[in-house]
Amino acid sequence: MSNRRAELGEFLKARRAQVAPGAVGLPAGGRRRTPGLRREELAQLAGVGVTWYTWLEQGRPINVSGQVLDAVATTLGLSEAERGHLYRLAEATPARPLRAGVCANELVMAEIITALDPLPALITNRRFDILRTNDAFGDLFHDWHTLPCVHKNLLWCIVTEPLARQQLLNYDTEVPYLVGRLRSAYGEHLGDPAWETDIDRLRAMSPEFDTLWSRHEVAECAPRPRHVLHPQAGELRFTVTELAVPAHPDLVMFVETPADELTRERLPLTRLAPAAR
Repeated sequence: MSNRRAELGEFLKARRAQVAPGAVGLPAGGRRRTPGLRREELAQLAGVGVTWYTWLEQGRPINVSGQVLDAVATTLGLSEAERGHLYRLAEATPARPLRAGVCANELVMAEIITALDPLPALITNRRFDILRTNDAFGDLFHDWHTLPCVHKNLLWCIVTEPLARQQLLNYDTEVPYLVGRLRSAYGEHLGDPAWETDIDRLRAMSPEFDTLWSRHEVAECAPRPRHVLHPQAGELRFTVTELAVPAHPDLVMFVETPADELTRERLPLTRLAPAAR
């Protein structure tokens, strides 16, 4: 029995002991040897087999689906944090997306990226929809908008804007990486109408994206170079860092830091006058 499954069993026992029978419509009377619900009561309320649930609490290596775990979690009245803990211990995919926590939000992150100026920074969701940028980022990539924005999205901008291919010197490595990151996140949103619609539209607009998407390649988050040829500042070299926020898992903060002293010296040449933004 693995340590993870043993911990899962102990977690379920502890949570089951905290559910009062009367709170779930069961008679509160009668003699009970243990507090809370009995195993067979929980199994019946969750619509799962008693034997299966008993084995789950015993830490046996049985198959566990997100749908069944979701029924157990609902019966136990688990919070979002407890649900996430349950899924991780069971090594299962949630049957429904977990809600983001409240200890971090987009507005707080927006204040952070504003404070990061003069480092270019932005906030996207996991589809790369651009939610917030600071002035340093907007100034650096100001010329990447010669075409009307069909969709305010980092990946869309790079693969559909002609100037992006000219000015992003490591285009051939950056685009496959972003598509791989999108494919990794897509696994958690399969069938989501917003995701499916965006991907279908981008495949129709960009044969290049369609080819990369068809490869089914995935990529892990990693610091990476970004080389930009700016019309006023010349060649600039950055290191792009992605900062995730566990309390708000759909948001990602991208920060671009100069990779050499020459880029640091030239960075002020990318800035625009407030009236030009």
